[in-house]
Amino acid sequence: MSELLIAQEMVSFYIDAEKAVLSGKVIQKDGRSWTRENLSEIRKGRIEWEHKVRLLSRRRGSRGPSLAEF
Repeated sequence: MSELLIAQEMVSFYIDAEKAVLSGKVIQKDGRSWTRENLSEIRKGRIEWEHKVRLLSRRRGSRGPSLAEF
């Protein structure tokens, strides 16, 4: 599995965790659990993984949409 795919899956995990915790659920992964008290930690993790996705995407040449001036 590529680093980019792993990073994208982690972003998805953190988004799901954020949604679940916001709705009052407790999330568990790899022996850890997150609750509302950990919401800032979840958001920090999501931001870090989103940053990694952007970096890895740039390395692969997929910089997203291009802008053209006419």
